[in-house]
Amino acid sequence: MAKDAKDSYLVGLIGSGIGPSLSPALHEREADRLGLRYLYRLIDIEGLGVPPEAVGDLLRAARDLGFDGLNITHPCKQLVIEHLDALAPQAEALGAVNTVVFEDGRSVGHNTDVTGFAASFARGLPDVPLERVVQLGAGGAGAAVAHAMLTLGAERVTVVDALADRAADLAAALNRHFGADRAAGAALDALPALLAHAGGLVHATPTGMAAHPGLPLPAELLHPGLWVAEVVYRPLETELLRTARSLGCATLDGGGMAVFQAADAFRLFTGREPDSARMLADIAELADAVGTPSQ
Repeated sequence: MAKDAKDSYLVGLIGSGIGPSLSPALHEREADRLGLRYLYRLIDIEGLGVPPEAVGDLLRAARDLGFDGLNITHPCKQLVIEHLDALAPQAEALGAVNTVVFEDGRSVGHNTDVTGFAASFARGLPDVPLERVVQLGAGGAGAAVAHAMLTLGAERVTVVDALADRAADLAAALNRHFGADRAAGAALDALPALLAHAGGLVHATPTGMAAHPGLPLPAELLHPGLWVAEVVYRPLETELLRTARSLGCATLDGGGMAVFQAADAFRLFTGREPDSARMLADIAELADAVGTPSQ
């Protein structure tokens, strides 16, 4: 049966500490508007008391139980890969999967974090300079965002992380995929000099989340010549964005990435075209709730 011939879907999210996730509400609200029966379940490894390495067993159980697909979040985005039958090119290039589709007995991994951030950035900051971009954070979200920035045409992305080796490793992977000298890694102490000459800052660490409030860098490093893009979406207005706006910086909140990655996953699960404008209105309402964001 073709995806778009169905009207009932069972999907879920595997991750740790995912209770506050907005994915169920985002997916189920849009499904309701499209007249679909759609159940989105949370499969929290923390609550189940199993290690991240159990993702393979959970994946097989979900497939056996008739799930149509799964979202995958921290800490399982890399661990799930060895248990899949195939990878979409974007997921293969990134080495991380956040969406698994079950179809014809096979499991196929995708990464909608990359496409989600790219769509949000193109919509929210369409005309900003991309010659020199500084990205703070080289974790899972950081890898996806850096790929998105280079796909969007950034000439050079310098990744800064508290773990300098992690930043260097991500930069090396980016250069292998996009070409030499498109990316560089740097330690935190390089941030002042880098931002002084950068056109934009992408923030991809947990700082600013409801559970991790505050600024991820000294406020004096921001200046009106910078645009600032945020990955955190709960709250939508982080302290970083407030500070940047007060200086006259063009800014982008993390809500768009959350919506567009969810919309891309919804499309993969159902074959239906979601209305991202309606979902953006949903996120503005839902993100007001206090909690720690997940997938």
